[in-house]
Amino acid sequence: MAIGAWWFAVMGLFVKLAGRRLPSSQVVLVRAALTLAMSWWAVRQAGLPSIWGTHRRLLLVRGALGAIGINCFYWSLVHLPLGEATLIQYTNPIFATILAALWVGERVRPGELACLAMAMVGVILITRPGFLFGSAASVYDTRDIAIALFGAVCSGAAYAAVRKMGNREHPAVVVFYLPLVTFPIAIPFASSNWLVPTPAEWAILLGVGVSTQLAQVYMTRGLQAETAVRATTTGYLQIVFAGLWGALLLHERPSAWTLVGAAVIVGSALVLAFGKAHADVGDE
Repeated sequence: MAIGAWWFAVMGLFVKLAGRRLPSSQVVLVRAALTLAMSWWAVRQAGLPSIWGTHRRLLLVRGALGAIGINCFYWSLVHLPLGEATLIQYTNPIFATILAALWVGERVRPGELACLAMAMVGVILITRPGFLFGSAASVYDTRDIAIALFGAVCSGAAYAAVRKMGNREHPAVVVFYLPLVTFPIAIPFASSNWLVPTPAEWAILLGVGVSTQLAQVYMTRGLQAETAVRATTTGYLQIVFAGLWGALLLHERPSAWTLVGAAVIVGSALVLAFGKAHADVGDE
């Protein structure tokens, strides 16, 4: 899980570097093309009777939600500091819990609703809207903040769709549908303002695809080998790594407000994870 978190943070850094000149939609398209090829190979290697799965409508919904989430996350990585964009994206487990309750019928306890409320407080502390903070308001564009938060909601909804499928689909098929849907969606947006990448930018874009695939491989291994609570806790190292990349390589300095908001968001998510684990033990 720690290695996977490291590679996801590397992915965010590559997206940030590529986005200095290239549109985020173009980065999404290249990533989708690379991961589509790698995911197709993984499905073929799994020896499944069909690479298309059996619950195709739900797989397409999961792919579409994930595609929107990726586009919004990459936009936020380009237009917001690396640490802040990663923090907002990491509110998605909270949204996944709520949406799984509404869609899948999973039980939501009052404590989990409190975690959602606290996570939103953390986002407010990071973004600091002007109507609440006055002269201490954030310098970030409200549109960029809204896109980042919407991406977290869509990512949470994509996870809820996976919960809806349960174990009825092979993991390789579920992973395959994300780039399968993302690639055609990204084509019109990327082609409308396409810029020819330089050789250095092609290397960075290749790094985005490779680091994404490595992160998914190690995260999957970690989730299979460790308890959900410990895996979730270790996965939050991505926020630490992203903050280090931003400070050391991009000269981004988080404000005191951001540090407090980060503590609130991470704390809420960890309370949610530990609370669900204890509840599951009680249910058994």
